[in-house]
Amino acid sequence: MTRPLYVAVEGPIGVGKSTLVAKLAQRLNARLVMEVVEENPFLASFYKDPRAYAFQTQIFFLMSRFSQQQELLQEDLFTPGILADYHLLKDRIFAQLTLQDHELALYEKVYQALETSILQPDVIVYLHARLDVIMERIARRDRPFERDMDPDYIARLGEAYQHYFAHHRGPSAVLELDTTDIDYVSSDEPIDRVYDAIMRLSKRG
Repeated sequence: MTRPLYVAVEGPIGVGKSTLVAKLAQRLNARLVMEVVEENPFLASFYKDPRAYAFQTQIFFLMSRFSQQQELLQEDLFTPGILADYHLLKDRIFAQLTLQDHELALYEKVYQALETSILQPDVIVYLHARLDVIMERIARRDRPFERDMDPDYIARLGEAYQHYFAHHRGPSAVLELDTTDIDYVSSDEPIDRVYDAIMRLSKRG
């Protein structure tokens, strides 16, 4: 019997992951796995002083995300599909952007010890959008710790994601979407297209 379909949605802060995941879960009949962001006790301090708090912030995220990903290995063949609004790879992308050399070297040892022990998605949906659109979305959702978000940081994050997926050679198929002009809220047509593409890439359609 084929194991449940596993889809992860990825992309930089504010690109529209949560909105897409909420809509897509219904179509995929999937159990949602949502990233826990607000529980990181170092995050607010990181946005105020990235250099001082980057390592603590990243290690907390890595261990939290790894623990959550480990639970996916316990799923049996009779559970619904899995739809996650992140993948562990995002942790490495953020780490390479924010950590100093000696911190990154230590982080990489921890990451490499963990990454082989997680379930890999059948499909990763990679979202990107124009910087001005992302900044508008971040402002609109108005999370307290994101109110002073540096546009340059978001731009560099977007570039890091682009570089990663341009060189992606992992086991997961990748569906790339520019969400700049996509409206998931008022129309189901974009969701239908995404769903069809996921099923095709996963060879289940």
